[in-house]
Amino acid sequence: MSLGQQLAPHLPFLRRYGRALTGSQTEGDRYVRATLEAIVAAPEEFPRDVDPRLGLYRTFQVIWSSTHVDDGDVDTGEDDDNEAIARARLARIAPISRQALLLTAMEGFTTEDTAYLIGASTGEVDELVSDALSEIDRQTRARVLIIEDEPIIAMDIEQIVRDLGHDVTGVAVTRDEAVALAMEDRPGLVLADIQLADDSSGIDAVKDILAEFNVPVIFITAFPERLLTGERPEPTFLITKPFQRSTVKAAISQALFFDQATVPVN
Repeated sequence: MSLGQQLAPHLPFLRRYGRALTGSQTEGDRYVRATLEAIVAAPEEFPRDVDPRLGLYRTFQVIWSSTHVDDGDVDTGEDDDNEAIARARLARIAPISRQALLLTAMEGFTTEDTAYLIGASTGEVDELVSDALSEIDRQTRARVLIIEDEPIIAMDIEQIVRDLGHDVTGVAVTRDEAVALAMEDRPGLVLADIQLADDSSGIDAVKDILAEFNVPVIFITAFPERLLTGERPEPTFLITKPFQRSTVKAAISQALFFDQATVPVN
């Protein structure tokens, strides 16, 4: 099997990581393209002594660490407000702590693998994740709209959201209900399933909501690879079903990380 064939199944999830890390589909996917270009340009430098997925993420990490926004060297392609938001957040939580949290909680890497990816010891990874979680606990609270048609899953998400200190404005099971709830009580964050009770789409519901006002959105799906192709406008933040509490916590923190309404004053 060629290297390209080995890496292909992991690309959607690298896009998920890149988008969560940058807060942008465009910027996250740009880093993924840069990673692939680096591998094609110098295949002999690709790590061969580890699993292909580890080698792929390691290559991404090397590119990210040398060019990310905290260094002020990257033109994000976003507006000045979004860049200011990112800088305000990055000033409060070290980028490497965010990487450690996302790699473990969202991407499912072990502490040992994460240590390899970011060039740290396992003890340092534990400390970095702890630092990131402590910062999340101090993050401004949000009012959350949940769009989910499975009652048990909706209850689980609502409990996680409330346990994190956020308020829930409502739980919608259809597109029309979601839009109505959003218009009635404007949320600061939306958690949306893809397929809803009446065969309507959570994506369409979110489009309707975003047509009225801007709000960060996290999509929840059992098939994330379908929304991580990099071939069209796609979600920036994705949670994969079945999900862990830590994954939801990390996704919410990242979605709010780049949202102007939740930038801490101090």
